[in-house]
Order: sequence, then structure tokens, then C-alpha cells
Amino acid sequence: MGERLRRMNLRAQMLKFTLLTGGALLAAANVHLFLAPSNIAPGGVTGIAIILNKLTGWPIGLTMLVLNIAPIVVGFQYLGRFRFLMSTLYTVLLYNLGVDLLAHWFAATTLTDEILLNALYGGVVGGIATGLIYRGGGTSAGTGVLARVLQVRTGIPISQIYLVTDGAVVLVAGLVFGWEAGLYALITLFVWGLAADYVLEGPSVVRMAFIVTDKPQEVADVVFRKLQLGVTAWPAEGMFTKKEHAVLFCTLTRPHERSLRQAVAEADPEAFLVIGHGHQASGGMFGSPHRARRGNGQREREVNKTIEEDRNSK
Repeated sequence: MGERLRRMNLRAQMLKFTLLTGGALLAAANVHLFLAPSNIAPGGVTGIAIILNKLTGWPIGLTMLVLNIAPIVVGFQYLGRFRFLMSTLYTVLLYNLGVDLLAHWFAATTLTDEILLNALYGGVVGGIATGLIYRGGGTSAGTGVLARVLQVRTGIPISQIYLVTDGAVVLVAGLVFGWEAGLYALITLFVWGLAADYVLEGPSVVRMAFIVTDKPQEVADVVFRKLQLGVTAWPAEGMFTKKEHAVLFCTLTRPHERSLRQAVAEADPEAFLVIGHGHQASGGMFGSPHRARRGNGQREREVNKTIEEDRNSK
């Protein structure tokens, strides 16, 4: 058991190192491939460094490193102290110094002169890099530390936090580079946050269904029989009518929403159905209508028999 735990811990550490390294290098390349060539300063320490580079000629990476000292101190206090410090220092050093080291390689590299493409792809690549870094347990410091602190404490999505924390930098970019460049930077900032959220949380492929019904057993039976989904029930009371109801809950995959709606309507046309988004589900009876249909023979009879026995035992 001890050896197995050590191997699992080693794999976890290797994955963390890979995510941090990949995210930091991708972020460094993003500065030269999409952001700096088009004067796109999408907030944060990166945006400030790009602005200062155009005004003073200071190296972008070194400027970022100096500006990151204060955020690292804040992160040390609120995001895990030495555990945060080790992962973030590694990421910041690799990212910030990597920007200046890669400057020689990308000096003559311009994928496109179209500022809109640079704004969009700069946001996508930057968001992916940020998401990888966060999944590795680190941050790129800067306003990313503030965003992470606010996300942990409030649960607000990173995309919304970025719009607040980095808005001032985008405003300065508009004053320095022109308002058109500022508007493109805002597009980059928005896409950046969406891409980071996607990498962190994954696609929304799970649906959560809440069914308010006066026929809970009938609805549960037909959902179980046709979709092979486990259902959880609890009592509820209508606050306006003061009438007792039952609330059923189940999870299903996105393509099977229509099958659930049809099943609920068949059992109780008056039922109130709400389907929400989720990201992950594990355990329980998280099934698929296709499996139920493939077992229409013996499996269907077994399910019906189980339901009937359950009714008779009550």
C-alpha cells in the first residue's frame, strides 16, 4: 500500500510539473506571437509590461518579474503559503524569464498582421495557458493571484473577475495605443477568461434535472424503465398554494434531455421540470437511454419486475 501511494504521489507531482511547465511556456510564447506585435495589452501584469515596453523599451519579461513581487507576497498569505510559493515561483520565473529568452526566437515571427485574429487567438492561447497553470496548482502571479483569491473565496467565475481586475489596464492601453487597440484588448480579455474557465472546469456535458410532481412513483418508474437513471426524491411544499409535492432529482447526459422530457410528460403531464447544467457526475445510476434500449428484452422485464416487487413490499 505504501509503495502504491508513493507511485500515485509521484505521478501527481509529475503531472503538476508538466501542467505548470506547459502553461508557463505557452503563456510566454503567446506574448510574442499574438499580444506584443499588435499592441494588445489584455490587463494584468502582462498588459502593464507590454505598455511599459512600448513607452520605455524595458524588457517585457524583466518588467513582469519586478511587478510580480507584490502579488506573490499576497498569494503567499492567502493561497497556501509555502505550497503556493514553490509552485508560483517556478511558474513566474519560467514565464517571465521565458518571455525575454523567447524574444530572440520570435523576433522575426509574425503569424498574422490582422489585429482581430491576434486578439482572438491571444485570448484563446492565453486562457489555455492560464487554465493549465491553475490546474497545476500554481498561478502566474500578477492580477491572476487576485483573481484566484476572489474565486476561492466567492466562487465567482474567473472570466468575470478578469473583467473587473484588469479593466483599468485595458483603459490605460486605450490611452496609450489608441481606443481601437483598447477595444481589441477587451475582446482578448473576455476570450481569455472563457478559455481559462473551459480548461479548469471542462465542457458542460452533464445535465441536472429537478422534477416537481404529484406522481413521484409513476415518474420515477418510467424514468428508471426508459432511461435507466437513478432518481432521488424528497418532499416539498408549494409556498403559495401550501400544497404538498415531491421533488425528484437525477443526472443525465446532454443528448438525452429530450428522452427525459418525454418520459416525464408521459407519467405526469402536469409535472414541473427544470434542467440545469453540470460539469461532472460520478457514482449512482448515471445511465444512458441507449443502454436501456439495447436491453429492451430481458433487461426491460427485469426492471419492470423490480419496480413491481418494490411496490408490493410497501
